[in-house]
Amino acid sequence: MDFCLNLWFFRAAFEGARFLLFGDPSIENRSLFGNQKMAHIISVHSFRGGTGKSNTSANLAALYAMDGLRVGVIDTDIQSPGIHVIFGLGEEDVAYSLNDYLWGRCTIEQTACDVSSVLQGASPGGAVYLIPSSVNAADIARVLHDGYDIDLLSDGFRDLIRALKLDILVIDTHPGLNEETLLSIAISNALLVVMRPDYQDYQGTGLTVEVARELDVPRMMILINKAPSTFDLEQIRRTVADTYNCPVAGAIPHSEEMMGLASHHIFAVRYANHPIVTELKQVAKALRS
Repeated sequence: MDFCLNLWFFRAAFEGARFLLFGDPSIENRSLFGNQKMAHIISVHSFRGGTGKSNTSANLAALYAMDGLRVGVIDTDIQSPGIHVIFGLGEEDVAYSLNDYLWGRCTIEQTACDVSSVLQGASPGGAVYLIPSSVNAADIARVLHDGYDIDLLSDGFRDLIRALKLDILVIDTHPGLNEETLLSIAISNALLVVMRPDYQDYQGTGLTVEVARELDVPRMMILINKAPSTFDLEQIRRTVADTYNCPVAGAIPHSEEMMGLASHHIFAVRYANHPIVTELKQVAKALRS
């Protein structure tokens, strides 16, 4: 009962955030901002860590950019940031982080790092801008202790899309369900829930799917990731789709090549012709359809 009551309050608050972003909070108008075409917002989420959520976010962003789109990637996992490593971004490369914006030290566009050089062959016009969270221990401790104004996050999404003229905004969320995660889900055109095929993930994924339905996400899909080679992928697809009554965007087996990258490179760039990249391309297409 307490969870349902809290979700009701979150939903009421986030309808206001939708209105700020889209002008009209109805599902039919999420792709519009005033008279301008709005970026497609995709949240990539998992109920717990270790599912490959950030790697999935990075690979989707790279695939969109290699198709010639302007893509923003924002790391809202402020408590445990990490996607910057996949894009080869060191702490010394970051002038301002998302934390700085939330604390009023800079504009949101000043946090954007152009990481397009990692693409190695993007179509003309394609670009990736990463908005990293701080890896400074004191900054993380401050977030945990003091928090921040959640309304600034929705303002930042809107301003970032305008300033960088983005076609797509990929939000790498914090695992579990907290305020920034619920906000990201509520304003998204599409939600990709990443899960591993084990019993802990099954229960948490069920809760995430239930919450997303309460928040009226227009398109929600599940990605099964890191499936052991002994598993029947098609059987897992059917089981997950039936269990949650939700489309399965893809099923990706455990990969020694991906593990070998150790989150230090983007798999879709390094192994462009790998079967997993073919699967990820289908996921990317499904999320935009």
